[in-house]
Amino acid sequence: MKSITERIDHVTLIPQEYLKDVLPAPKSVKIEISPRCNYRCGFCALRTRAVQPKHDMDFELFKRVTFQMRQAGVEEIGVFYLGESFMNPELLINCINYLKKTIGMPYVFLTSNASIANPLAVEECMKAGLDSLKWSVNAADDEQFEKIMGVATKLFDNALRNIKAAWEARTRGGYKTGLYASSIHYDEQQRKQMESLLAERVLPYVDQHYWLPLYSMGAFATRREEELGYRPTAGNQGRLGALRDPLPCWSAFTEGHVTAEGKLSACCFDANANWVMGDLSKQSFMDAWNSEAFVKLRQAHLRKDVSGTVCQQCIAYG
Repeated sequence: MKSITERIDHVTLIPQEYLKDVLPAPKSVKIEISPRCNYRCGFCALRTRAVQPKHDMDFELFKRVTFQMRQAGVEEIGVFYLGESFMNPELLINCINYLKKTIGMPYVFLTSNASIANPLAVEECMKAGLDSLKWSVNAADDEQFEKIMGVATKLFDNALRNIKAAWEARTRGGYKTGLYASSIHYDEQQRKQMESLLAERVLPYVDQHYWLPLYSMGAFATRREEELGYRPTAGNQGRLGALRDPLPCWSAFTEGHVTAEGKLSACCFDANANWVMGDLSKQSFMDAWNSEAFVKLRQAHLRKDVSGTVCQQCIAYG
């Protein structure tokens, strides 16, 4: 079985057969079953939404679009995009059950901040066949958590307890779900600050941990990032240790990104529908994946000149 970093690297490295404007189905798609989140992270694009959404993805829409994806050749579905999927645990469990037991999706994965990942709900996700559950752990202590995540520190302790509880549930039930964690490398000092926390409360309860750069979130969170005193990396270049060139951006070539409303986006940080390439409530997945707008955008990326496109303002190209 591939490690989580091998899977990430496989998606972020654009293979030769995908360096085209009209493409076969991506192997991986992330779907925002809930656009809501209980955190207000200073680095996250969700902060830029003028109004936070109150409605989650319609389950019938989810079933229809994922059935089309599987028929087209998609092999991996992430049951998250920008929001926190444990905001609606019942929908999350239903989605995993449908993917694994009804349409036979080979690999289903999830990223969560862990703070509201109730151990009973997590175990139901494991029973449903979730292949990978990754925790985002991005603060070294209570003070930093409150400053960066923008919420009460009790959620920090909740998250750490839930990470341990998930490990115990997997051990007790013999489930096959891979358990992982990632942390954002704000700077070298942050990495050193987190060593103790990770060693004591995270690493014993995951199969693998890796580091991510501080993303620019499509340039929309840059002002807040500057306020926090951290410098973001260009666009989304993948994980530390396997960074990719910003152009062409893998997000427009190797992975689909679907909002709770069914919009297909070209950007992995599209909190405000700025990169919408198609509407899956009105067209098929493959029609949207190779829409005229998406084809033109990919052509600009392949030329390595995105001036005049929706990607022009991204910090990667400034």
